[in-house]
Amino acid sequence: MANTEQTARERFTQFTPYEMKKGEEYMSADMLKHFRQLLMNWRQELMEEVDRTMHHMQEDAANYADPSDRASQEEEFSLELRTRDRERKLIRKIDKTIDRIDQDDYGFCDQCGIEIGIRRLEARPTATLCIDCKTLAEIREKQTGI
Repeated sequence: MANTEQTARERFTQFTPYEMKKGEEYMSADMLKHFRQLLMNWRQELMEEVDRTMHHMQEDAANYADPSDRASQEEEFSLELRTRDRERKLIRKIDKTIDRIDQDDYGFCDQCGIEIGIRRLEARPTATLCIDCKTLAEIREKQTGI
């Protein structure tokens, strides 16, 4: 799913990085508002992409006589549907992240409890692990093959 999130993230580029005010506490109300808006905008872009795909598939669905043309169209639609399925999962992840903001449980590592960091969260707003814990998890994953 990381590739889908990265691809979707590349499309989602219209945001202003958060600038902490001097003496501002980590995950202040303004900061949470910033991340909530960032996530809502990202979600909206993904939903618009779903709508575009639906319209594209409805408008371009043709019953080609040539089996090669029909197979090409089916392959194209299949690829689009797989991409949309991964984005649907990403939308669920975004929704869970917004719930974490609402529960005042956003921005801190699920494993060690330290701050994840503003720049990391802007790069991957759905992150739940700090960079150190994520690195360790990836090393374990490589070692165990899980």
